[in-house]
Amino acid sequence: MDAALIPEGAKRCSFPKFMLGIAIVGAVLLWGVYAMLLCWFKGLNQTNMNDYYGFALWIWADLAVIAVGGGAFFTGLLKYIFKIDELKNIINFAVIIGFICYSSALLILAIDIGQPLRGWFIFWHANVHSMLTEVAFCLSCYFAVLTIEFIPNILENRQLNKVPFFHHLAHNMHGVMAIFAATGAFLSFFHQGSLGGVAGVMYGRPFAFREGLLIWPWSFFLFTWSAAAFGPCFTLLVTRITEGVTGKKLVKDNVVHLLAKISGWMIFTYMIAKIIDTWYWAYYTAPGLGFELSHFYTSNGFYGYWILVAEVIVCGVIPGLLLITKTTRENPTFRLIAIVLAVIGVCLNRWVMVLQIMAVPVMPFDTWALYIPSWQEVATTILPVAYGIILIAVAYRYLPVFPQELELNRRSEVRES
Repeated sequence: MDAALIPEGAKRCSFPKFMLGIAIVGAVLLWGVYAMLLCWFKGLNQTNMNDYYGFALWIWADLAVIAVGGGAFFTGLLKYIFKIDELKNIINFAVIIGFICYSSALLILAIDIGQPLRGWFIFWHANVHSMLTEVAFCLSCYFAVLTIEFIPNILENRQLNKVPFFHHLAHNMHGVMAIFAATGAFLSFFHQGSLGGVAGVMYGRPFAFREGLLIWPWSFFLFTWSAAAFGPCFTLLVTRITEGVTGKKLVKDNVVHLLAKISGWMIFTYMIAKIIDTWYWAYYTAPGLGFELSHFYTSNGFYGYWILVAEVIVCGVIPGLLLITKTTRENPTFRLIAIVLAVIGVCLNRWVMVLQIMAVPVMPFDTWALYIPSWQEVATTILPVAYGIILIAVAYRYLPVFPQELELNRRSEVRES
């Protein structure tokens, strides 16, 4: 029965081996579910959040997965709106990764609110003056868009596609996918930006506060830009990991090189904007509020100047340069180093915009407030990772995710013979 569900002509591992892997990852998932239930039934006293850290590990994870999930909306924009046809060979996987990231973000928020049964209050009793309300609406709507984009790939399962209704539905949905791609890009622009805007308007947190354009602080635009720049790197990274686990080539090099090149130029231009923003904040905005740059970085603690150098130079400028340079971009080792650094860089950016904001003392009598998450927070943060691995494994096994897989591996088999 299992063999009949596998895409025709594709080779997969044995079903017992597949289930063993699912069981191992499933054990980690169950650990996260247990921690989640503790948080729901016993309350947020299961966490180490306090008056300093009302936003903590969960919100960092939420912002991080939304940022790396940006590869879905940006790749969809490039494929369906800008008509870059080569990306059709990776768009399915980008959508799956985006689906995982955004469903994980919604799950994390459901845990973070502490009373999930009141989650509907966000929509029914919306605070129309809050950017987080707009974020909640756009997140939910874009997750619905990703679900719609994922459905055709599900319907192309070997057995489902034999049903005429499902076959024609998948075909017709592909035909109108440009509409959903454009809608997704529109929704993503605003929720990515508003997440940055929340930090940018925090007058009481000078580390985050930024000048802006009209009603939008610079961080509004930088968050959107960074998601579009670094998101495709996460798509390429997960693709490379999947190829390593399966031992197969799944996407042709020209597709990888193209997406890496686009991502590289987006990262490079973003880093120019980021450096200008940081320089202006350090020399004009912060001093105008009565602070010096040294106030925001400890000389011998966790939040030293090293974190600024790591985010901007090591995990920003360097991967950008590696990806826009043809020789390093097309070298598998250098490309992998670049995309790993890029993913770390955007996650590090979200870390400082959530946790360093809270750690910096804002009153003369304050000291640096450091925070260590509880095991429940760690387990529920790992939970989406385990869920994502399982969904990717199931999708790869039973769905035609990679259009070039059969051609690439048929060539390799011919060469080996």
